[in-house]
Amino acid sequence: MDEQVVTVGLDGSPESLAAARWAADEAKRRELALRLLHAWVMLSPPTPDSPAADDQNYWAKRIVHDARTELGRRHPDLPITEELVAEEAETALLDAAARSRMLVLGSRGMEPVASFFLGDISLYVVGRAERPVVLVRAGEADEARTPEARERDVVVGLSLHGPQDNLLEFAYVTAFTRGVPLRAVHGTGLPVQAFVPWGVDPGIAKELAGKAQRELDAVLRPWREKFPRVRVIDEVRLESPAQAVVRAAAGSGLLMIGRRRHRAALAPRLGPVVQAAVHHATCPVAVIPHE
Repeated sequence: MDEQVVTVGLDGSPESLAAARWAADEAKRRELALRLLHAWVMLSPPTPDSPAADDQNYWAKRIVHDARTELGRRHPDLPITEELVAEEAETALLDAAARSRMLVLGSRGMEPVASFFLGDISLYVVGRAERPVVLVRAGEADEARTPEARERDVVVGLSLHGPQDNLLEFAYVTAFTRGVPLRAVHGTGLPVQAFVPWGVDPGIAKELAGKAQRELDAVLRPWREKFPRVRVIDEVRLESPAQAVVRAAAGSGLLMIGRRRHRAALAPRLGPVVQAAVHHATCPVAVIPHE
């Protein structure tokens, strides 16, 4: 059963501290508590007569304590708890995610080498967590606190096939708590028959876009009624879904995308849209599991 808490994983890196700042702001907006989690398999259980264990745990405690001190100054009324776990990071983070409303992790810059190594822990957790996971890069949390950034819309990438209630609820609540517009984006590539020697057949493109727009309207209609105060901007883009969401997210405050819990046995845990978003979007990315 999930707790009314946002959990952030800390490892002492600038990226994890940026994630902690973002998580604290989001917990405040959603009126939730904040949990600071550090996991290290070599942690020793503290006992009154084991100063060696205390020394071994010094840096783990310091990482969490320093983050709590900073975040407490930023949000003096925010309930903050600390959790040190003697487990592998992946195991501890997945367990914490199951007990949280969302899990927030730091992710590194997207230059080619860093992009390749991103998957060590973050992608493992994103592909398996039962709750939303948000990836934040160093500097993004501070940028999000500027007056200009607070006015930015948030973007949700939508498929038109299958239920997406978890994703849509997360997206609408996010826009509502921030008081910003929600941009709902659907990307669909053009069929082969749309291409002609001089470019794209405008008739086929218009027909495809119109059909997708009607389907998108139908998906959003009940949510517009449920959240009448959220301004929604819906867009159909005639390009691949991965390109559509990454381009739409440029300049936005958050990109939200879905991940199907149950994929084919031989399919990768993360589909091409999630992969493109977490590697190339220039804003924080929330990945929300759904049926």
